[in-house]
Amino acid sequence: MEVLHERCCGLDVHKKSITACIITPEGKEIRTFETMTRNLMELVDWVKSNRCSHVAMESTGDYWKPIYNLLEPEDLQPMVVNAQHIKAVPGRKTDVKDAEWIARLLRYGLVQGSFIPNREQRELREVVRYRRSIIEERTREVNRLQKVLEGGNIKLSSVASNVLGVSARNMLEAIIKGENDTAILADFALKKLKRKKEELKLALEGRLGDHQLQMIEIQLAHIDYLNGVIKELDEEIEKRMAPFSKDLELLDSIPGVGKQTAEQILAEIGADMSRFPTPGHLCSWAGMTPGHDESAGKKKSSKTRKGNKKLRSALTEAAKAASRQKNTYLSAQYHRIAARRGKNKAAVAVGHTILSLVHILLTRKQEYVDLGFNYFDERKKEIVIKNSIKRLESLGLVVTVQEQTA
Repeated sequence: MEVLHERCCGLDVHKKSITACIITPEGKEIRTFETMTRNLMELVDWVKSNRCSHVAMESTGDYWKPIYNLLEPEDLQPMVVNAQHIKAVPGRKTDVKDAEWIARLLRYGLVQGSFIPNREQRELREVVRYRRSIIEERTREVNRLQKVLEGGNIKLSSVASNVLGVSARNMLEAIIKGENDTAILADFALKKLKRKKEELKLALEGRLGDHQLQMIEIQLAHIDYLNGVIKELDEEIEKRMAPFSKDLELLDSIPGVGKQTAEQILAEIGADMSRFPTPGHLCSWAGMTPGHDESAGKKKSSKTRKGNKKLRSALTEAAKAASRQKNTYLSAQYHRIAARRGKNKAAVAVGHTILSLVHILLTRKQEYVDLGFNYFDERKKEIVIKNSIKRLESLGLVVTVQEQTA
C-alpha cells in the first residue's frame, strides 16, 4: 500500500491517560501521557517536534475535546475516528497496540475522520444542548409538582390545561399561604377558566399536609429558577445565531419546525452543506436512514444505526408536530406510514424527510414549498380510483365515475 502521510500520530484516549504512537520514516515511538493540561501541552510539543502532519485519535465520551482544542490551532490536522471502523485483530487488545494500529491506518489513509465542526459552532452546540437539558429538567420538575398535588388529591390538572398558567399559579400561591376556601381559590380563574369555577371548587377540595405544602413551594421556586436560566440561554443563543438569521427563517418555513428546533438543527449540522454531498449523506450521518443488512439474498434487520442522538430527538419531535398540522405533505406522509408501520417508524421517516428538506433549503437558499396533503393520491390517481371502485362494488353498489367540471 502507498504511504500517504509519512509522519503521523495515533492516540488512544482515556480519562486518565493517553497512549500515543508516532510513526515516521526513521521508525516508531510510543509514549504515555496523563490528561492534565500540562501533560497535554507536552504531548502537543512532542508531536510538533516529530514534525507530524496528521493526528488521529480514538476516544469514548468527551475525553477527546481538550486534546482536539489544543491540536486544532497548531495545524496538525486532528481527526476523531469511529472506534467501530478501526477494530484491531481480536486477541491483541492493549492501549499500545491500539495507538500503533491507529497510526498505521492513518499513515496509509485508511481512516476517515468524524465530522467535527469549527470552534464557534462547537460552543454554540454546547449552549443549545445545555438549554435542551434545562428544559427537560423543568419538565421533570413540573411532573414532580403534579405528583405532589395528586398525592394531596388536588385535581387542578383535570380542569386547567396548564398547572403553571397564571390562574393555576395564583391558586397554588394562595394554597401555600394557607388559603383553604375553594370559592376564594376559584376566583383566581382568568379568561376561559372562569367558566369552570364550579369544577375548580371540586378539584381544589384536597388535603395537603405541611410537608406537601413545603415541597410545592420549593418546586415552584425551582421552576422559576429554571425559567430564568432558560431565558438567559435564549438570549445567548440569539446573539450567537445572529449570523444565521436567514437560515433560521428558511428552516422555520418547514411544517413542524419551530424556532427552537431550527436552532437545534443549525447548531448540530451548521449552515454549510458542502461537507455533506447529498441529503442522503446528511441523513446517514444523523442516523435517520434504515440499516442495510443482507446476507445470502435475505434481508435482515433494517434498524437505524446510532447517529447524532440530539439531532435525531429534535427531528422526531418536529415530525410529530408536523403530523398534527392539517393539509400538509408531511402530515399525509406521517399518517400514511403510521397506518402500515406504526407511529415510531413514521416519526423517523418524516424526520428523515425534514432533514433532507433542511439540506435542500440551505443549499438552494429558498423557502419550503408544500406539495399538499393529496400529493400521494394525485401521484397514483388511477390506482386510487380503481381501488375505491372495487371496494364500493364489493358492497353491491354500481359506481359511475365522472370528472368534475371546473
